[in-house]
Amino acid sequence: MSDLPLDQDDDFLAAEYVLGGVDLQTRSTLEARLKTDAVFAALVQDWENRLSGLNEEFADAPAPDVMPKIEARLFPRPERVKRNWFTALIGLGLSSAAILALAAFVFFSQAKPEYLASLSAENSPLLYEAVISGHELTLTRSAGDGSDTEHSHELWLIIGDAAPVSLGLISGARGTFTLPDAQTGLVLAVSLEPKGGSPTGAPTGPVIAAGSIVAAKKI
Repeated sequence: MSDLPLDQDDDFLAAEYVLGGVDLQTRSTLEARLKTDAVFAALVQDWENRLSGLNEEFADAPAPDVMPKIEARLFPRPERVKRNWFTALIGLGLSSAAILALAAFVFFSQAKPEYLASLSAENSPLLYEAVISGHELTLTRSAGDGSDTEHSHELWLIIGDAAPVSLGLISGARGTFTLPDAQTGLVLAVSLEPKGGSPTGAPTGPVIAAGSIVAAKKI
């Protein structure tokens, strides 16, 4: 694979194909191409090898009927705010696009992370990728726009039954934060807050991205 000329568009398309992120018509076209294009077939094989086992790292999203219990446990807040968090947390199951972005971020990075997280939400264009090594969390916005002049994006850590803990404001497309000991199953979330962050020490605005921390595998 390393001896083949690399077309970046074909490499991305091969990754999307492997992750199931293309529509049926495109998939049919690509399947036909695999039979005649040895270079593209090699790209697909390479991504299949790279991503083998990656799906095992990401648990499926909880079914909608159990989400109210999870939301009520994590965010014991007034009903108006709770609906905002509930809507976003339904989207914790990673789409193929989110997995693709996280995979690409890790594969083409020099970092050797211990833990990973991909933060997204239903009906939101935002996508954040978190790479954790020791107590350092590096957060990169890989899709969507940053906060506007009247709002801030604030990063939260959710540990078990405890209230969300602010890790700080997100400035720009990339930032570094300090974490307590990372463990799988913890949740990271980004909320839209007034300029300067939450005035209460707890999330007050809607969740615009969220995702669980998972252990990184050597791929």
